[in-house]
Amino acid sequence: MSFKRLIAAGSIVFLAFCGANSSARAEPFKIVGFGDSLMAGFGLGPDQGFTEKLQAALRAQGRDVTVANAGVSGDTTSGGLARLDWSVPDGTQLVILELGANDMLRGVSPDIARRNLDEMMGKLKERRIAVLLAGMRAAPNLGADYQNAFDAIFPDLARKYDVALYPFFLDGVAGQPGMQLEDGLHPSPQGVDQMVERILPTVEKAIAAAPGGS
Repeated sequence: MSFKRLIAAGSIVFLAFCGANSSARAEPFKIVGFGDSLMAGFGLGPDQGFTEKLQAALRAQGRDVTVANAGVSGDTTSGGLARLDWSVPDGTQLVILELGANDMLRGVSPDIARRNLDEMMGKLKERRIAVLLAGMRAAPNLGADYQNAFDAIFPDLARKYDVALYPFFLDGVAGQPGMQLEDGLHPSPQGVDQMVERILPTVEKAIAAAPGGS
């Protein structure tokens, strides 16, 4: 084989190798939405839930992402802690952690909810998975003491673990006509659109700050 042919053959092999490596690096950024019925899409049709619409919105911004739905209707922070390890697969780069609403609705002690969320965030930190903590607010009828203790959980833990915080997952939806289903608890399709629009900048910042994000 002539020298020129040898160089040409080597170049082809090198380019093929680079192409293979480029393909390996081009996997989408993996997000898991981990929460309760608000994350699961209770009462909504296909492609109407939060994770599906968030994925579509991020892709519309040019981001190569997947957003998996790990929401379970009725889940509490205790239930979330019990299933965290197997619900968040290896390779996940960002978890949107949204739990606590059912604890609040059942009057579970804020101390228990705090302890469970704290342990979940510790586990995710050990696995080097970034977290965006989606906060919840207590209903006023539970009393000021409960409300103050519950509402403080989310900003306190966000500071402790230095993670992104979206203060109220139902911002712009709770109590708004047309934004909720007839039960007055869960978002309608229009409500989900509102939620995605409002949380999107925070999600994009969390992706940019996460390992492997940009």
